[in-house]
Amino acid sequence: MDQIESSGSAGAPARRRGWMIAGIIAVIMLAGASYVAGRFTVDRPVDYPDIVEHFKYGSIGSEHEFGMPYWIWKALPELFADKLPGPGYASLGFIYEPGGDLPVGVSKRRYRGFDLVWLNCAFCHTGSVRDTPASAPRIIAGMPANMFDFRAFTRFLFACAEDRRFTPQRILLEIKRIGGAPDLLERMILRYYAIYLMRERILSIRDRLTAYVGHQPEWGPGRVDTFNPLKAYFAFPPERLRADERIGTTDFPSIWSQRQRRDRDMQLHWDGNNKIMEERNKSAAMGAGVTPPTVDLERLGRIEAWLLDFKPPAYPYAIDGELAARGAPVYARYCADCHGASGQDFSGNRVGTVVPIGEIGTDPWRLNSYTRELAANQSTLYAGYPWRFTHFRKTYGYANFPLDGLWLRAPYLHNGSVPTLRDLLEPSARRPRTFYRGYDVYDRTRMGFVSNTRAEGEREFFPFDTSQPGNSNTGHEGPTYGTTLSPADKDALVEYLKTF
Repeated sequence: MDQIESSGSAGAPARRRGWMIAGIIAVIMLAGASYVAGRFTVDRPVDYPDIVEHFKYGSIGSEHEFGMPYWIWKALPELFADKLPGPGYASLGFIYEPGGDLPVGVSKRRYRGFDLVWLNCAFCHTGSVRDTPASAPRIIAGMPANMFDFRAFTRFLFACAEDRRFTPQRILLEIKRIGGAPDLLERMILRYYAIYLMRERILSIRDRLTAYVGHQPEWGPGRVDTFNPLKAYFAFPPERLRADERIGTTDFPSIWSQRQRRDRDMQLHWDGNNKIMEERNKSAAMGAGVTPPTVDLERLGRIEAWLLDFKPPAYPYAIDGELAARGAPVYARYCADCHGASGQDFSGNRVGTVVPIGEIGTDPWRLNSYTRELAANQSTLYAGYPWRFTHFRKTYGYANFPLDGLWLRAPYLHNGSVPTLRDLLEPSARRPRTFYRGYDVYDRTRMGFVSNTRAEGEREFFPFDTSQPGNSNTGHEGPTYGTTLSPADKDALVEYLKTF
């Protein structure tokens, strides 16, 4: 009996130690689980109190689906410099502000344990203007992204993923070389999972898009095919697309003064296929990588509210007041009915309405690319949400747009096929058949960007050829459109339009 009691007494401390160890293990496991849950369930975008900064760098939700780990974004142009036309992302037309870490149009969000970056609205709608080749750039929100080459950017990503250097070992070494310091857990996830996944996703997107846009002429800077990639999203059989709907390349539009457009019930997009601003915006956000489940409505809503009354900057150069005064009645007679009483007053009988293609006569490819079938499929987007699309429709022409900030919207026509406003006032036979796009030095005489310069330093500009499908510069000509005016009246009209 004494031996039994002695044994029981000796076992009690051991049991207490066992419970203590088990408790410590449980606490450690709970703490670990809390850490993992806290790290990998967080969804936190970088926010900017200033609305212009939010527009340029704030998230709209694109990182959820397409986000790239921040340090991979930083490493790619270093490791794959041979895939770029020049140094870094700037060689693709991305705009960097002085001291900026990310280019304009790229946002950051903490999601699933990583700082992820991807595109927002500003990558299409922020541009650059220089007074002279020696001048510092003036970065202007809301104007078309006149320097950004979207297709070259996607081609760069595809080329990186195809390269045998796209391995965890090489990318992590490059991250270390450029000073990146992801923690141990992040490095492990990058090495054993994230980099492989990213490569496969890029190649998957490449394979899917190639069937829809791979055959197209080069877009060049400031242009994009909006709706043929959407056919890839809906898995339209590419071999069954009509030949005349396979190219829909257009210029990026400006996005100022949205309240007047909304209140006057104007048709939106180049072909006027929707008149509901919020639907147009959500559709455009998908081009930046947003999906219906991932759109950040709160932050997109901030941009929408700001754009209602956001105005373009005034023309910054000298205007000949006397010449502009002579141009005012010319504008009132030939232009106001379709384009508004002025750059601030959008009233006019045909402003925001669709002009039939047979009347306007401009390049038909973008119009043909948007089909009834695509409009019907768009109506399924956001199904189950209160903001489901209900207003997309097929039209048979192009919409008359107001001319606010016209000086910043060159090249002109929906496909950017006419370099300057003065050229647009000539019959199409006398408009430039070839010119260069992607230069941001301003042509004050002809009202547009300098378009006869092939290169600046090591940077070569894009040669735009109007003979290519989708690039025609015909249309918007004849007595109704002012192309039969005298040279003096044309010069006066251009001077007056500088006041817009």
